[in-house]
Amino acid sequence: MRGAITRGYHASMKLSSLKALVAAVDEGSLRAAARRLAVSQPALTKMIRELERELGTTLVIRSTTGIVPTAQGKVLYDRACTVDRELVQAVDQIRQLDGQMTGELKIGAVPLAVLLLIPQTLRSFNQEFPGIRLCVSEELYLAQLTRLRKGEVDVAVGPVPDGLPQGEITAETLMPISMVVVVRKGNPLAKARHLHELADAPWVYTGAAVESGYARLLFERHGLAPPPTGAVVNSTLGLLALITGGDFVGLMPWQIAMHPLAQQYMCPVPVREGPLQLTIGAMVRAETSVAPAVRHFVNHLHRAASQLARAG
Repeated sequence: MRGAITRGYHASMKLSSLKALVAAVDEGSLRAAARRLAVSQPALTKMIRELERELGTTLVIRSTTGIVPTAQGKVLYDRACTVDRELVQAVDQIRQLDGQMTGELKIGAVPLAVLLLIPQTLRSFNQEFPGIRLCVSEELYLAQLTRLRKGEVDVAVGPVPDGLPQGEITAETLMPISMVVVVRKGNPLAKARHLHELADAPWVYTGAAVESGYARLLFERHGLAPPPTGAVVNSTLGLLALITGGDFVGLMPWQIAMHPLAQQYMCPVPVREGPLQLTIGAMVRAETSVAPAVRHFVNHLHRAASQLARAG
């Protein structure tokens, strides 16, 4: 039956065809995708059509705005992106094992790490390995480690989650972190002295969903039900804007909350339960922990953390 893929069937998809699909979906245009891959538009169209014939289904459709993947196309696109990422990482790792320290390293880090650890780490790492291109992205909430698990980042620098699955992700401790309760200056809630006084206040949760966030963790550690969700953000700018511009309550690293610029607009709430104590660590997927660039980058993170501890 046309379109049926029976158990045991092995597709002979070409990597070039998968790259053509990824480029078409990314660019939303066959012309732009062909330009990106340095091939003619008819050649690119032929590669995608070969995939469709092989799978017996439609992967992309033309619309008034360009190219749109079908449901089937989106499935293959997601897998193709993973394959492409893994192959690039494999090539980089092989070259590094052969002594060629080149390639790209993607880092996801929480704001405190970006502020205190990453600058010194980048300076020393770049001096030793100028052939490695470092890409740093800020993440407000790392507990789910979604991007690390998907291979979108090679190293995640942030609070080490409780119950980290063994064998999947390895973590190395770098420094302690205290997350303090903060509100805007002038907010009556600044007078609170116990967490239960803030139990009905609108809290800013960090992460992709209301189920996540350090506010929930803080309350649960003291045997309290999580406070209501006033907003969910995953950017430092969003967190600062909501806390300083409204009556929201949130959690902020002590070093950031005490910064002179932040103190102009917000203040910590001295609840007797104290701050949420966490540990900043460097987390990597177990299978990439031996990659030379990853290993060296984590070593440089340790150096930066040690320097920070001595300075403090």
